[in-house]
Amino acid sequence: MPAAVMDGKLLSAKIKENAKKRTEILKQKGITPCLAVILAGENPASLSYVKSKENALREAGMESRNIKLPYDIDEKELLYIIENLNEDKSVHGVLVQLPLPDHIDEIKINSAIRTEKDVDCFNPASVGNMVLGRNGFLPCTPAGVIAFLEEYNIPVSGAEAVIVGRSNISGKPLANLLMQKKYNATVTICHRGTKNLSSHTLRADILIAAAGSPGFIKPDMVKKGAAIIDVGINRVPDASSPKGYYICGDADPGVYEKAGFITPVPGGVGLMTVAMLLKNTVQAAENSL
Repeated sequence: MPAAVMDGKLLSAKIKENAKKRTEILKQKGITPCLAVILAGENPASLSYVKSKENALREAGMESRNIKLPYDIDEKELLYIIENLNEDKSVHGVLVQLPLPDHIDEIKINSAIRTEKDVDCFNPASVGNMVLGRNGFLPCTPAGVIAFLEEYNIPVSGAEAVIVGRSNISGKPLANLLMQKKYNATVTICHRGTKNLSSHTLRADILIAAAGSPGFIKPDMVKKGAAIIDVGINRVPDASSPKGYYICGDADPGVYEKAGFITPVPGGVGLMTVAMLLKNTVQAAENSL
């Protein structure tokens, strides 16, 4: 029997609707949740991501304040803009779209965003709070993965969770979240350089594919009945497509015949990432009361 598809459209719509209702309550108190998104340069993928965030915020009744800057912006000027946003009480969340231009220190920029406005959880202090289990925002993509597991009642406590990918955006924070007592999973983190990778993935009750490589997880690497969360969003060139490419995940389509549950690409984790950003933004606005 093919895997049950974990519907990101349905779940993200539920989370967005909740954020919209909370926004309506805040507006009655004279507060409109506002997210400021800073984009330096004209990276096509970044422009697309920023547009999707802007649309989602406005649909939820929130304010989207987009700040588009030239690629060659000076680092000191960018820090000055962030500090003004930190001081602006009408702005509740600040997000710097990555990647940044090569001449700008990403860690320095993310560290400048105050933790109470760091809705993407990239400030090292925010990351530290997450690792220690303290109150604060969770990074959006890992939070979306957790939401999938909870919504579909995937057993996590005591489960073998194998993460293929070690990025600061997905793999590392997911490992930290899943091993916390609240979730209580036994976590193994692998990557494309792991020897005998399938010996690890075949143990996984929960397999998180986040290597950033199209079709990397093959059917013979998956335990029958496992839950697969496909974090990969890969653009593969395709001359027959009107856009010149197609989108696919890190899991080969053949794994649908082995897995018990799976998130689709597109229509899965990507949608949840935006939904969790809305959730964090409205939470930031509520925290400002």
